[in-house]
Amino acid sequence: MARRRGFGAIRKLPSGRWQASYLGPDTLRHKAAVTFETAEDAEGWLTDRRREIKSEDWTPPTTKPPITFGEHAERWLTNRTLKPRSRYHYRKMLDAKLLPTFGDIALKHITADLVDDWYYRLGDSAPTSRAHAYGLLRTILGDAVQRRLITHNPCHIRGAGNVKRAKQIEPATLPEIGALAQAMPERYRLMVLLAAWCGLRFGEITELRRHDVDLTRGVVKIRRAVVRVDGTFVIGTPKSDAGTRDVAIPPHLLPAVKTHLASNITGGRDGLLFPAAGDPTKHLAPATLYKVFYKAREEAGRPDLRFHDLRHTGAVLAASTGATLAELMARLGHSTAGAALRYQHAAENRDKVIAEALSALATKDL
Repeated sequence: MARRRGFGAIRKLPSGRWQASYLGPDTLRHKAAVTFETAEDAEGWLTDRRREIKSEDWTPPTTKPPITFGEHAERWLTNRTLKPRSRYHYRKMLDAKLLPTFGDIALKHITADLVDDWYYRLGDSAPTSRAHAYGLLRTILGDAVQRRLITHNPCHIRGAGNVKRAKQIEPATLPEIGALAQAMPERYRLMVLLAAWCGLRFGEITELRRHDVDLTRGVVKIRRAVVRVDGTFVIGTPKSDAGTRDVAIPPHLLPAVKTHLASNITGGRDGLLFPAAGDPTKHLAPATLYKVFYKAREEAGRPDLRFHDLRHTGAVLAASTGATLAELMARLGHSTAGAALRYQHAAENRDKVIAEALSALATKDL
């Protein structure tokens, strides 16, 4: 909302603060270096500038206006190395959650009280979204601290960036895995088995190609993953730094792998293992899988089970064999900045032992 005046102009920003500007004798428009809490304060600043011009005491402003949060956030997003899905997610969060409140405010004027008010106005109806937005705000302002644009980070709400799991994930049992796979259409059956026994992510599975399966070594090579960004499939590297890995296939799964490769693959070495229905050159959309997966989980007696929970199941199964934390992280492709240093030398040969132990779990009651 802008107000017309005899001299200068003021407008109310989305943050609720006021911005003042005027045309100087140099015919250029000059903005106040700060925003104002009230319209009266903005008008007072303009009155002072008008008095300077009339008395010929006015000089062109030489001080650079302070960097706003919006300017710094755009630079942060542009210069940061991000996977396409993460960039898309951050872009949406900035536009929807952060810029409407903080975009026009100078970094140095963002206070802890302003952050607190914004956070609590978000409400608790979408706790995950709120936690992610707060985490992004804290990260961007933390970057501003590192660049010495501000002296401290005003984000101090304890636990605000953490998401509490709404419910505890209950891993699938061995009979449930078998029942779920059996209830799936034959062309998708191996997807369930690889997710549950090898702990693969959906995006890793749906980008698997014939040359990624090494039957001689009994491993599946994870080199890429596919994500859907704004309706378009984008192929990139796996989600985490440790995601590029070879995962040993439990020996009891190898017959199912061989059968799938012999019956469902077109396109030679580059053929997708699990392509879209009706087009072997296109990636499988999550919605297509869910149509049959939801029905299969009902038949298996696990209507609560999500496809990603099969990866969690695989981690629990591997842990039950006695695998160490380092071995689990190597198998699942998990990493953090610290963990990447601690676990990057995890023995690859041990993964074969884990895979054999997984098969022992599957066959001990047979």
